Amino acid sequence: MPRQLSFDLPVREALGREDFFVSPANATAVALIESWPDWPSHKLLLTGPEGAGKTHLSQVWASLSGARVISATTLTDSDIPALARGPVAVEDADRIAGCAPAEEALFHLHNLTLAEGGSLLITSRTPPARWGLGLPDLASRMQGTTQADLQPPDDALLGAVLMKLMADRQLRPEPRLIPYLVPRIDRSFQAAREIVERLDKAALEQGAPITTRFAAKLLEG
Repeated sequence: MPRQLSFDLPVREALGREDFFVSPANATAVALIESWPDWPSHKLLLTGPEGAGKTHLSQVWASLSGARVISATTLTDSDIPALARGPVAVEDADRIAGCAPAEEALFHLHNLTLAEGGSLLITSRTPPARWGLGLPDLASRMQGTTQADLQPPDDALLGAVLMKLMADRQLRPEPRLIPYLVPRIDRSFQAAREIVERLDKAALEQGAPITTRFAAKLLEG
C-alpha cells in the first residue's frame, strides 16, 4: 500500500474542567483547585510528571479565578507589579532553579501577589526541596506552600487520558482499543502521549483506521 502524505497539523487540546477526568490519582489536587478561595496562605503548589495535567488544572483554575497563566521561564521579561494585581499561575517553576534573576522575579511576584490579597498557583515536576534553588528566601516560601501531588495514573485515568489525547487529535478509535492499550503501555502520561502520536502518524501515512488490530501491529513493530 502506498504511503500517504501526512501533515503536522496543530493539536487542539481541550482544557476545560469538563475535560478533566477525576480519579484517586488526582482527586486531592482537583478538590484544592475547586476550593481555591480557601487555600492556606492563598497559595498552592501542584507537582507531577510531564503530562500529568498540571497545565490543564492551571487553565481550569484560571477560568475559576480570572488568573493569568505565565511560564516561570518568562518572569524576567514580565511586569511583576502588574502580574501581582490579581491571581496568577506560574508554570514549571522548577525550571528556573539556578537562574538568579528568575528566582528573584518569582520571589517578588510571590510576595507582591500575597500582599495585594491575590492568590498564587505554582506548578512543577518535583517538590521544591529537589529544585536546587539558590535563593534561600524563595526556597523557604516554596517549601512552606501547600502541595498537591498528581500521582501516576491508575487504569481508569490512563484510559481517560488516552481518550482525551485522541479526541484532541479528532481521532475516533474503535471502542475496544482503549482497554487493549491500557495494560500494554507504560503506566505514565508520557507513554500515553507517545502511543497516540505514533498511532495518529501511522494511520495518516497508511490511510488506515485506528483499530485494535492496527494498534497491535504497531506495538509489535
